[in-house]
Amino acid sequence: MLAALLLATATPAAAAAPPPDVDGYIRAYLDHAGLPGASVAVTRGGDVVRVAGYGHDAAGAPVTAASRLPIASVSKSMTAFAVLQLVEAGRLALDEPVTRYLPDFRLADPRGTRITVRMLLDQTSGMADSAFPDLKLAQPRTLAEAVTRLREAPLASEPGAEFHYHNPNYEVAARIVEVVAGQPFAEYLRARLFAPLGMTASTTVDTPPAGTEGYVRAFGIEVPVSEPDWFTGGSHGVLSTAGDLAKWLIAQRDGGGVLSPASAALAHTPAPGRDYALGWRVRDGRVSHTGDWFSHTAAQVLLPSGYGVAVMANTGMALDNEAELLAKGIADLLEGGAPEVSLPAGVVADWVLGGLALVAAGLAVLGVRRARRKPRWWRVVPPLLPLGVLAFLPELLGVVFAGRQGTFGQVLYVWPGLVVALGLVALAGFAVAVARVSALVSGTRARDQEESGETRGEHRWASANRPSAS
Repeated sequence: MLAALLLATATPAAAAAPPPDVDGYIRAYLDHAGLPGASVAVTRGGDVVRVAGYGHDAAGAPVTAASRLPIASVSKSMTAFAVLQLVEAGRLALDEPVTRYLPDFRLADPRGTRITVRMLLDQTSGMADSAFPDLKLAQPRTLAEAVTRLREAPLASEPGAEFHYHNPNYEVAARIVEVVAGQPFAEYLRARLFAPLGMTASTTVDTPPAGTEGYVRAFGIEVPVSEPDWFTGGSHGVLSTAGDLAKWLIAQRDGGGVLSPASAALAHTPAPGRDYALGWRVRDGRVSHTGDWFSHTAAQVLLPSGYGVAVMANTGMALDNEAELLAKGIADLLEGGAPEVSLPAGVVADWVLGGLALVAAGLAVLGVRRARRKPRWWRVVPPLLPLGVLAFLPELLGVVFAGRQGTFGQVLYVWPGLVVALGLVALAGFAVAVARVSALVSGTRARDQEESGETRGEHRWASANRPSAS
């Protein structure tokens, strides 16, 4: 009787801690950060903990666990699985040169013949955005065209020597799958990866489907936009659902029957001294990857505790990958942390930029008023500098983002707040420069008129005081 009483007394203290409130955290994040919509999958071991949708899409419809959304560069992990399947089948070798399987693979740099299949998957081929600005160039329509256009591509480094994140690496890898398997890449993924894993709602596309809409952010305001037409095949073209991604996360434990446990582990294991494996990045014990479209983002993470998290969000690439922020918060929560919900850095940066732009506008008003005070030609140039920065903004951001350059229109998608703020500063500077030029021209004319008047006066005085000839 005493033992039973002791057990009954001990039960509340010994009871298992309640599971983390993942749903509450996600809702709090959407409310605080203003994220319009997200679809989330959480797994543990072989179990699905939660799949759900939150918020709404750009058309106002609810986002659900069955909403099919882009997973962007999270797709790379699936392309890597497809390559490893062919390796297991004896039809590929990771350390053989790409040219063995794609005779048409030729770069402008002859060292390209030394690029191996493994170098494509771990992003050490030497190809890079700094040498071949993929986003700024005319986009291919097929994987075959994506390989052919690389004939104009130089290398940024020796093959195998350095890591450069570059989408064409995975476009070439996907083309290898097509050629070796003898079927279109999308069909291969459907038959050999998606169908066996039960991912029946997943597919891969070479270009975003017409009408794909998400959001970009400017000064904390969500602006609905259509996804631009660009090439996504092989590297960032998979569309999926939270339900399907839960199955994908579970398959990472042992290959899910589509890949051997050893090959699945290989995909998650980077070379010594590096953190990028084969379509996955490994940091602080977490195996993860993120993805960005211009109107959507995605993230997946595998935790040492056995949890898996996948998030798809309908805000596009920016200073922050918002799906990554949400996935990291969920992961911290699952590991016993207490993550705080905060505004994305991009939103904070926008407000800072907006404040600076308003200050610049105020200074411009003073500058215009003071333009007539002692004008100097050299003072015309400084106010025009913001206009020069705006004109070369894509190139300047390429330096900031490790050589990844885009067009001006793409920059407007990625950071509209910066473009608007810098545009306002440039306009203010231009107004000051015009006022100073006007003052200089007016001053020059006034001096000319004054000098002309003085000259005429001197001539009249000289005429009046000229001695008479008589």
